[in-house]
Amino acid sequence: MIVLFAALLIACAFEFVNGFHDTANAVATVIYTNSLEPWKAVIWSGLWNFAGVFVGGISVAMAIVNLLPVELLVASGSNAGLAMVMALLLSAIAWNLGTWYLGLPASSSHTLIGAILGVGLANSSLPGHVFGSGVNWHKAAEVGLSLLVSPFLGFSAAYLLLRLAQGMIRNRDLFQPPLAGQKPPTWIRNVLIATCTGVSFAHGSNDGQKGVGLIMLILIGILPAGYAVNGVADPQQVSAARAAVERLVPMAARLPQGERETVTAELAELRGKLSGVRLMDTIPGPDRFQVRKDILLIENSLRDDPSAKQELRALRAIVDYAPTWVLIAVACSLGIGTTVGWQRIVKTVGEKIGKQHLTYAQGASAELVAMATVGFAAFSGFPVSTTHVLSSGIAGTMVAQRSGLQAETVKKIASAWLLTLPASMMLSAVIYLALRYLLVCVGCVQ
Repeated sequence: MIVLFAALLIACAFEFVNGFHDTANAVATVIYTNSLEPWKAVIWSGLWNFAGVFVGGISVAMAIVNLLPVELLVASGSNAGLAMVMALLLSAIAWNLGTWYLGLPASSSHTLIGAILGVGLANSSLPGHVFGSGVNWHKAAEVGLSLLVSPFLGFSAAYLLLRLAQGMIRNRDLFQPPLAGQKPPTWIRNVLIATCTGVSFAHGSNDGQKGVGLIMLILIGILPAGYAVNGVADPQQVSAARAAVERLVPMAARLPQGERETVTAELAELRGKLSGVRLMDTIPGPDRFQVRKDILLIENSLRDDPSAKQELRALRAIVDYAPTWVLIAVACSLGIGTTVGWQRIVKTVGEKIGKQHLTYAQGASAELVAMATVGFAAFSGFPVSTTHVLSSGIAGTMVAQRSGLQAETVKKIASAWLLTLPASMMLSAVIYLALRYLLVCVGCVQ
């Protein structure tokens, strides 16, 4: 229980740090355009981050989790699995705190994904493994592409949106830096507050899911009998999963011989575990993790078969879930974190990217793009970076406004972006191997 609570506390700490690290993305524009006072802006943003966690679903959480080595995901109650999660969290927190201290708007998403890749590579370097085999490279490519494209999308879309506004809006005051203490016109103020709300909500929906996924890994690893399967899955989902098992049998027959025999045995075992089951919580506790393990291994073998995608989704529906209390814990951590320590990065976003003060039109353009991009990604299951989208969007509006960029700041931000993946990979790999070595020394793992 002590280990469990310590791990859950660290997971909530990651979301807390994520909250105040990424708050600047939502509140910088409303603060620097005098649309909201700072304390009102951060509280408002915190509330909508909180709300976003509940509505965002778990598709991003599962996209993150599926990057992890299947070998560790199927290690029930394994100290190696716990070392994996702790390495992810500690390295992500360390990098986020470092970039926050320097006032650099680096990506929490890049940090976490780099940590996952680092753990996977470190695990594959151990004796008896093939280096590089511990990473789901197919899923890593999908996630990496979404993270790579999002800043270019943010820059170009915000640039085009501001140029469009310049051609259509006659009120030139909207394209001038606001005077000290002067509120913007009512309609543009409402737009800025609405987009701040939208970015906060989308951030909660996207980044909150990452914390949900990590907490579920902790719970499944330490208390598999209680959390390995979706106990509240409805009877239709269970029935669909049983039918999916039957349809997957002929698909498994197309696999190479050695793998075919293994997957066929896993399908047979899963069929037996689900036989006669109407509700997942009626499966005996010791069998629940075996159900999850079979599903993960079957999916790992058949994920490249296009005809198996629908059946695999039906199987994942009975194991991919998050209890309400986990959502509440993550929402509270993210929401409260949003109200703390936001000043450092807000100042960078609001003052140091461009050579001139942010205008009303620039703020609205950048926030609209960020809200749309991150919101779409959250509900599509792509873990994009709110930080990258909004910072790039502000840079795009500065170029469109012809106000210029501060080369030194852009260089520092770009350096942080480039270093985030390798640095977090190295941190997590070192922490993971150190924890594994410690566990071996005390006889916990081989």
